[in-house]
Amino acid sequence: MAGVTYKTRQLRRRYVERSFATIAVAGGSFWLLINLIKSPSQFTEVTFTGLSNGILYALIALGYTLVYGIIELINFAHGDLFMLGGLFSAHFITLWFNQNHPTGAGYGVLLLCLVAVMAFCGIINVGIERFAYRRLRRAPKLAPLITAVGMSFIIQFVGLRWNGSGQKTWPSLLPAGNLKFLGVRLPYTTLISFIVTIPVLLALTYIVTQTKQGKAMRATAQDQDASRLMGINVNRTISFTFGLGGALAGAAGLLFEQTRGLTTYNLGYQLGLIAFTAAVMGGIGNLQGAVLGAVIIGLIQGWNDGLPIGLGQQWSNTVVFSILILLMVFKPTGLLGKPMTEKV
Repeated sequence: MAGVTYKTRQLRRRYVERSFATIAVAGGSFWLLINLIKSPSQFTEVTFTGLSNGILYALIALGYTLVYGIIELINFAHGDLFMLGGLFSAHFITLWFNQNHPTGAGYGVLLLCLVAVMAFCGIINVGIERFAYRRLRRAPKLAPLITAVGMSFIIQFVGLRWNGSGQKTWPSLLPAGNLKFLGVRLPYTTLISFIVTIPVLLALTYIVTQTKQGKAMRATAQDQDASRLMGINVNRTISFTFGLGGALAGAAGLLFEQTRGLTTYNLGYQLGLIAFTAAVMGGIGNLQGAVLGAVIIGLIQGWNDGLPIGLGQQWSNTVVFSILILLMVFKPTGLLGKPMTEKV
């Protein structure tokens, strides 16, 4: 009888979950269809804007999910590292190389800055792992978590001293204006976001799935002790993972600074929280899930903020986190996450 009762509960729960998901998808699709009919061009524009924001969130979210996937640590300092990357980019381009307009030399400096900021943030992240997290790997999980929060405040303080307490605006080297196609206006900054971000995401996928170091990362994520027995240098692999995550944060910082034209010392908290939410929504530890969650959040924000029928920008975060809470209630592992068994 107990077994029958348990199976009945499971079937009932699955029925409720599927019914709720069907109603939610149908309601959302109806809302999007109404907006598409009302203003097709506006719908297309805000969709591309949402995708642009989503791939920016994906660059940051991948750093969270890479580190969690290999040592099960939520690196709360990662968002502030993104902020530091934006500050470095602004000073590198505007003050150190004195570039404020879109010119041929400016584009060369922009590419040079991309390499420099990825190296800058990657080295900082490796240093954080070496001196703050490495000794705490076998400590109770609360210890590295508190350390990560502490590192976040330290980096914020550096950003405060470097940028000041207020918001600063910077000139952009990206061309202004829009590309018009079939009545749809697409800002050049949005198109450049795709041009920069998609190759970076493809390169990350290649590194993780095709290279020897990527195989070492996946092996270390599964079992560190077995990886050591197979001759893998676990410390070097974990440092490489932190460096890779830091490089992605640096690229995101440059992209944000050039497309938005501003920096502020607490920017990492705001966007870092959204990126972490994206990683959780997609399934923390899953690279494809982090990208999927980030794109979904970017689209939800874009549609809610820019469509004719929507709650408006002031409700944007409320809508995103309400969807996240509902998703976590019915699917705690995220969209692409898999149930994890505790290792003993």
